[in-house]
Amino acid sequence: MKKLSILLLLSLITTGIFAQKDFAHFFENKSLRVDFYLYGNDKETKGSIAQMKEEPFWGGPAKLLIEPYDQGTYRVQLFNKRDGKLLFSKGFNPLFMEWQTTNEAKTTTKMYYHAFQIPYPKGDMVFKVDRRNWEGQFENVLTQEIDPKNYFIIKEQAKQFDVTNLLLNGKSDEKIDIAILAEGYTKAEMGKFIADSKRMIDYLFTVPPFDRFKDQFNVYAIQSESEESGTDVPGEHIYKNTIFNSSFYTFDSPRYLTTSDMKAVADVASLVPYDQIYVLVNSATYGGGGFYNYINLTSVDHNLSEKVFVHEFGHGFVGLADEYYDSSTSYNEFYNLEIEPWEPNITTLVEFDKKWQDMLHKKTPVPTPRTSKYANTTGVFEGGGYSAKGIYSPAQDCRMKSNLPEGFCPVCERAIERVIKFLTDKEE
Repeated sequence: MKKLSILLLLSLITTGIFAQKDFAHFFENKSLRVDFYLYGNDKETKGSIAQMKEEPFWGGPAKLLIEPYDQGTYRVQLFNKRDGKLLFSKGFNPLFMEWQTTNEAKTTTKMYYHAFQIPYPKGDMVFKVDRRNWEGQFENVLTQEIDPKNYFIIKEQAKQFDVTNLLLNGKSDEKIDIAILAEGYTKAEMGKFIADSKRMIDYLFTVPPFDRFKDQFNVYAIQSESEESGTDVPGEHIYKNTIFNSSFYTFDSPRYLTTSDMKAVADVASLVPYDQIYVLVNSATYGGGGFYNYINLTSVDHNLSEKVFVHEFGHGFVGLADEYYDSSTSYNEFYNLEIEPWEPNITTLVEFDKKWQDMLHKKTPVPTPRTSKYANTTGVFEGGGYSAKGIYSPAQDCRMKSNLPEGFCPVCERAIERVIKFLTDKEE
């Protein structure tokens, strides 16, 4: 066993050395932001390039550039044009994906703007965006050749805002960088924004397993001021002039707080290195939204705002699914019950051996009854992913289901640890 462990360690070290050399060989230590449109309806998806922009920081890892978990309804891939080698891959969930499951998408075509950072290439590359279809297979929706010397790549400097370093633990390529952006805060309210940001981050690091990994994060608060305080609440006829044009009532859901102005968000976030973008919205209305490897938002002045902050980060940072099934949503047939969903904390039992089967006690029945006997048991409880039937979740309650639990269930905790270890190159 000791010899095997030594060989494994040497293999990991060697892999890390080659990965570092690969990064230096293929990429500059900065970002290329590729902005693109996704457009279509419930049956069709297409993409087109909007612009490309050089940005000063690369916040992602410099060693492990290809995500190993096959997560996300969409993914970005970057290939070396000369030999076709895959150099970078990252899954994500855009707001457009959710819109495609609404009733509106059955009769209307819409276009959504997206902004995505990749490491800045030294040579010619091929950039691809793929979408996972109903059967769970990826299909290409956008392919673009990239010449890093193309003079149409924008090199202008983004508007500058003051940045407060809330937490610094090391180099950005070795840590997880969170950029917190102010939305609906006027210039006079920036003291409140810093205090709100600190309150949210302090709470995050009391919740397991984040409490054990605080030293693996850097957190920056960007003081992006708005003309007016607050945000849009269309159902109450409230409209505010804010920097990111955020709004409640997304898809006519009162608590769903999002923004589709990703160009403005990305311009501000470019002032710091980031793995995750979190927009704090200066509002007391309950709500938020989180999108895997894309964006997180929450309001700050509701008595449950800290818990919502953590819940949405579960979506954006880890790709955790909602485990509730008894709340109304605007979605139609969000999951195909004939295949295994990619999210780590729900299952259709089609390929349950790939999920948390290894975490079950041998006497735990599958499915597991939602009874008091199994209240604190990791099981397979029917209900989750917005459906009361056919989808199962690992706990009777979890932060991904409601605001009652103090934290995440063991299955979600394991998924969070996996992402943290990958992004900080500490995988076992």
